[in-house]
Amino acid sequence: MISVSNLTKRYGPRVAVNNVSFEIARGEVVGFLGPNGAGKTTTLRILAGVLDKTQGVVRIAGHDISTHGLDARSAVGYMPEAVPLYPEMRVGEYLTFRAELKGVTRHARKNAVHAAMERAKVTDYSATLIGKLSKGYRQRVGLADALVASPPILILDEPTAGLDPNQIRDVRALVRSLGKDHTVLLSTHILPEVEASCDRVLLLAHGTLVAQGPTEQLRALQKPTGLDLVLRGDEAIARTVLEAHPAVDALVFSSAASTFAVHCTWKASQDSAALAAEGTIDALVRAGIAVREARAVGGSLEDVFAALTREETP
Repeated sequence: MISVSNLTKRYGPRVAVNNVSFEIARGEVVGFLGPNGAGKTTTLRILAGVLDKTQGVVRIAGHDISTHGLDARSAVGYMPEAVPLYPEMRVGEYLTFRAELKGVTRHARKNAVHAAMERAKVTDYSATLIGKLSKGYRQRVGLADALVASPPILILDEPTAGLDPNQIRDVRALVRSLGKDHTVLLSTHILPEVEASCDRVLLLAHGTLVAQGPTEQLRALQKPTGLDLVLRGDEAIARTVLEAHPAVDALVFSSAASTFAVHCTWKASQDSAALAAEGTIDALVRAGIAVREARAVGGSLEDVFAALTREETP
């Protein structure tokens, strides 16, 4: 549904997007990650047809954006980070206007607007002036705008910006469900949002695509470096057990009222963090130490993001 080959965008001498290539198949929900200034928004604007590329080939739903731009744009529902709304219009009025601009027929327009408002959960605000809405609800109206023509492709740039935690959970669930009927490209700075919603990740740094693949595959690029434990029992016994474990390199203990916490760091030579964690917990339990909590340290998408973009961020 989206095919990008050697995409480059220059602003004078500055290269904002540098020779980027990727494919997104029908029905995929793909996260688009990168630090500020990485070129994400520039790339999304090019895909949505609102910004010209310098070179490369971009096909949207089979249409080359250079030669069949109108067809390509018609296949996309684009929600920019800063949604450009008309504050003097009411929500339902605005979405009806947008549906007309996007070519939704008069016969289908009312149902299309109602369906978009339902999915974005702004139906109760249909008669409210957009200028009276909170930032979070304006974001929801922008999402309804992207949905109103039921395009096969959705490009969402920071759709949860300004939303409260409950609203973020709603949007995550919505994005996940949208994959049943749409191809979704989602840009966000909230990494748990990507892990909860996306099948695959594209990671951009300084205008270059530095990694792409399923979230599990990307997480595997950074293996866990240790284990955080909350234990109950004899602290001296726990220390002896952990110090004797061949995978443990260093320990940091901190005590509370009835429990104590331990940060274990694995030796660099340890091949499998999962086996190290399993063996450590098993040894503690056999020694009579209760394990209240166990959490791997490192190996998350956040760790991969930091490792691959730290040196690239200007």
